[in-house]
Amino acid sequence: MPDRGSGRGPNGPNGPRGPRGPGGPRFSVGRPSRGARSLLITAAILAGLAILFAMFAGFWTNWLWYDSVGYTSVYRTELLTRVLMFAVFGVVMALVVGFNIWLAHRLRPPLSAMSMEQQNLDRYRMGIAPFKRWVLIGISLVIGLIAGGSASGQWRTWLQWVNGKSFGVEDPQFHRDVSFYTFDYPFYRFILGFAFAVIVLSLIAAALTHYLYGGVRLTTPGSRITQASTAHLSVLLGLFVALKSVAYWLDRYGLALKGGDLRNAEGWTGLRYVDANAYLPAKTILTIIAAICAVLFFAAVWRRGWQLPVIGLGLMVLSAVLIGGVYPALVQQFQVRPNEQARETPYIAKHMDATKDAYDIADARIEDYSGVSDADPETLRNAVTSTASIRLLDPSVVSPTFQQIQQVRGYYQFPGTLDVDRYPIGEDGAEQDTVIGLREMNVNQIPERNWINEHFRYTHGFGVVSASGTNVPGNGQPDFTERDLPPTGELSDLGEYEPRIYFGEYTTQYSIVGGPQQEIDYAGEDGEVEYSYTGDAGVGLDNYFVRAAYALTMGEPQILYSGAIGDGSRILYNRTPKERVEAVAPWLTIDGDPYPAVVDGRVLWIVDAYTTSNGYPYSSRTTLGDVTETSLTETQGDVIAQENQVNYIRNSVKATVDAYSGDVELYEWDEQDPVLQTWRSAFPDTVHDRDEISDDLLGHLRYPQDLFKVQRDLLQRYHVESADQFYSGSERWQVPDDPTQQGQSVPPYYLSMRMPDQDSQVFSLTTTFTPQGRETLSAYMAVEADARSEDYGTMRVLTLPSNTTVWGPQQVQSRFNSDPDIANEINILQRGDSEVEYGNLLTVPLEGGLLYVEPVYVQGASTEYPLLRRVLVTYGEETAFEDTLGEALDQVFGVTESGEEPPPQEEPGEGEEPPPDEGEEPPPTDATLEEAIDEATQAWQESQEAFEAGDWGAYAEAQERLEEAFGRIEELEGGQPAEEPSE
Repeated sequence: MPDRGSGRGPNGPNGPRGPRGPGGPRFSVGRPSRGARSLLITAAILAGLAILFAMFAGFWTNWLWYDSVGYTSVYRTELLTRVLMFAVFGVVMALVVGFNIWLAHRLRPPLSAMSMEQQNLDRYRMGIAPFKRWVLIGISLVIGLIAGGSASGQWRTWLQWVNGKSFGVEDPQFHRDVSFYTFDYPFYRFILGFAFAVIVLSLIAAALTHYLYGGVRLTTPGSRITQASTAHLSVLLGLFVALKSVAYWLDRYGLALKGGDLRNAEGWTGLRYVDANAYLPAKTILTIIAAICAVLFFAAVWRRGWQLPVIGLGLMVLSAVLIGGVYPALVQQFQVRPNEQARETPYIAKHMDATKDAYDIADARIEDYSGVSDADPETLRNAVTSTASIRLLDPSVVSPTFQQIQQVRGYYQFPGTLDVDRYPIGEDGAEQDTVIGLREMNVNQIPERNWINEHFRYTHGFGVVSASGTNVPGNGQPDFTERDLPPTGELSDLGEYEPRIYFGEYTTQYSIVGGPQQEIDYAGEDGEVEYSYTGDAGVGLDNYFVRAAYALTMGEPQILYSGAIGDGSRILYNRTPKERVEAVAPWLTIDGDPYPAVVDGRVLWIVDAYTTSNGYPYSSRTTLGDVTETSLTETQGDVIAQENQVNYIRNSVKATVDAYSGDVELYEWDEQDPVLQTWRSAFPDTVHDRDEISDDLLGHLRYPQDLFKVQRDLLQRYHVESADQFYSGSERWQVPDDPTQQGQSVPPYYLSMRMPDQDSQVFSLTTTFTPQGRETLSAYMAVEADARSEDYGTMRVLTLPSNTTVWGPQQVQSRFNSDPDIANEINILQRGDSEVEYGNLLTVPLEGGLLYVEPVYVQGASTEYPLLRRVLVTYGEETAFEDTLGEALDQVFGVTESGEEPPPQEEPGEGEEPPPDEGEEPPPTDATLEEAIDEATQAWQESQEAFEAGDWGAYAEAQERLEEAFGRIEELEGGQPAEEPSE
């Protein structure tokens, strides 16, 4: 029998013990059986493995994806940099903080007579005593993990510092290369911030440890701090103040990047008068004072007492207030403010020069333009053809027309705003502006939504659809140059190309292709044609380990066991052009509007990418998300910015994404950009040289819209030459609102045109400017957008004289809307359920004047998509509203291209009036309607006279009477057209 008290038997202290009834057997309820323990251990191990696998799955699938696109070096470099920074900075933080806790414990005094304070602390000391080592390790590890995680986020800062290249440009104050501010200064600031964190945490941890073990006493009689504690804390405080001295010194250079407010200089960066003459010397003085104060703290190690260090610290704080705060305020108040313009002029000039260089607008060609032509009508009429290929097809309006006519199946879609490119079209093979879009898959509209259909069957779009931008048939539909399924047209005639679209702007879901499950290819004459992907895009699901990883990361268990996955199956994801380029080049800012092109037998997405910096001294800061927003941003897409606020930008990279294979190629574009050279050094062999761009691809590269928006935003203020003009703001411009969509800036337009100093038409990107607070035109700007041109990127700005009134876009639109004749015809077009939609208002400089052209679309209840019905044209004081552009030009200039007079316009009543709909009464023709039309005409004339005189009160009153008159006309007409008012 086992001894009950020996601890070895079942009833001993180590055996299970349970209650026993009278005469009943003894049983256990405490410790589980050996089998149960094994089961719990096994479950814990499996749970741990599952957690580890879940953590590993994200890393592993990322590695597989980067391997599939051939950019594992990018992922490896980023990952290794993050891991090394996490390890180094985490270990440093943990060791330093842990060492100071250990040292404070080591320097603890022997406990003497216990006060009430020490008796209370003794309970904590006794509770910690058995676990002191683990508490030390735990605190150090937690702080180290937090610090390492924070430091790993600075991997870009580290790579730029290590690989930074020279700009070859010095700042005007300290004469340091710009690379110091863009690459070095941010890293020094990061190191300084980390050092401050180390010292502050060490100081707090040491002080608490000293307090816990009696080195620092708050209420105990006698000495409040031991000599050992004094020495320890003095060193830490000395290091803190020494770091503050370094911070003051770095602050001197930070003044070149300092933001601030100055009249007419939003986003100001750089030194001003008060910075150069007050803050700069103050920072130097504070650097010296802080260094002396640090020495006093170090001296306290040998000289007992903190009297001198505390005095020094107080002096430093007082100096920071007086020298660093009060003195600059006095300089600003009594030296700068009484004569701010004279004081700030030299610094404004430096700011202007740096901003123009940083945004590449210094070489903009600015010249005067009269805005009024003295050429005869025949010369003007004939000059239109040679000056511009006027694009009547508006890519932001005709997308529904593409959708209705070329959708073919309900599960295809086109982007809300199509793109403009150039293709050799026609018998002569001359390039024409072309509106283009891809027929992408829309899984939300597939016939039956389920997992197989969404991810295996309906996997890709099919075909390019394009139309001439300048030629529109009489039926108002686009003149399609590539159409139908399978695609046919002039693009196909140029050469066969792969039409399947596996990667696109709206292809956001993952697909599994190439396996036993066939895909829907396209809808043919005999029904839907099936296809199986033959490319090598995506990741092969060739084993259960990979499938399990993707089942976990995609949140879809069926990936693990579905029979639709077999030999050859590949999973495609990260399928939009922008996210693919951003993934392989995480150091680039991505343009918001990728566009497709047929290049060398492939459909390629062309993506413009930028290198940016927020560290260019003296250059104005710009918020990308704000300045790139226009009336088309919602349908075109937002810029993907690594840093939203920048003061340096270059279109340094042109990227392509193959719509079938998903291949991503990066090409160097700006060969002089030091930021790109820095990143190429950090990520070697990821960017191809510029000379590797094929001729066919080069023909489709264009000047990017988002960069142009940023540059035009800056040119509103920085087009002036003198600092005095900049300060006064008298010549400031603004980008007008889109006249057809109030509250949003007018987007820039691509247009093949010839500026006054050019010999022939060039594919260009254009915009207009108006004076600040006014709606007349102040300037017209075009940048050469054809990448094949030697003058690619050349900006030409035509400035109009301020003493003349030239109609701006908003005024031209208002003129269209308020013209009684045009309003009458618009009412006719809007009969029934028809809706009128205005297209892009294009502006073209023509022989000293400005030609405005706006297509007018009508969407009827029966068609459900807009068709081009009329064209509005104005030049000078003449306006026409005709069926075709040619007819409108003939009427505006009073002569045809052949030199003949155009046919007279029919007066209402001379031609055949459209019969009223059944059940409707004919429009009234009595004096009441005539009076309303006369009143509208009179109100329009008075509003224009008030506008020219600058009498805005009278202008508003006249506009109000004009609206009331139109309301009466519509009421009297009863939905029918009114008679034309007499002149």
